[in-house]
Amino acid sequence: MNAIAKAIDSLNEAFGRLIAPLLAVITVIIIYDIAMRFLIGRPSDWAFAVTKMLFGAHFMLMAAYGLRHHAHVEVDVLKRLLSRRKQAALEILGYLVFFVPFIWALLSLGWNFFERSFSRGETTYGMVAIPVYPVKAVIVVTAVLLLLQAIAVVIRAIQSLREETPA
Repeated sequence: MNAIAKAIDSLNEAFGRLIAPLLAVITVIIIYDIAMRFLIGRPSDWAFAVTKMLFGAHFMLMAAYGLRHHAHVEVDVLKRLLSRRKQAALEILGYLVFFVPFIWALLSLGWNFFERSFSRGETTYGMVAIPVYPVKAVIVVTAVLLLLQAIAVVIRAIQSLREETPA
């Protein structure tokens, strides 16, 4: 089971490192748009929509990487006072009670959101019609990556329960 957790960690680590430089691309587009405002007196027709979609995709796709590195907010004031075994049990319970319903909703509703957008050929409004469905597909990819990383967290929690003997 530890090999599964390590494989999931490796996947999300590689994916996070692949997606992280997207911020540089967003920055270049914003600088281009600002330059166009100053040089020709008007912004580009596409830059705002593209940067908004890229930033949303970046934010979503980095969620599993953040979970892997414990970067999400966690209220551990009381949890720190517990033994490692009780922390692991609380972690498993928390994932079952809160994470499973959340991820189910994100997967099912995200898929419906993407499918509807794809079937309609949804695009942005304005002078340049940019397809929206790729960004909506990011919701589903994010849900899958988060689910996988949660499985790795739960595997580690189960191992902690098995390793420590009750005092």
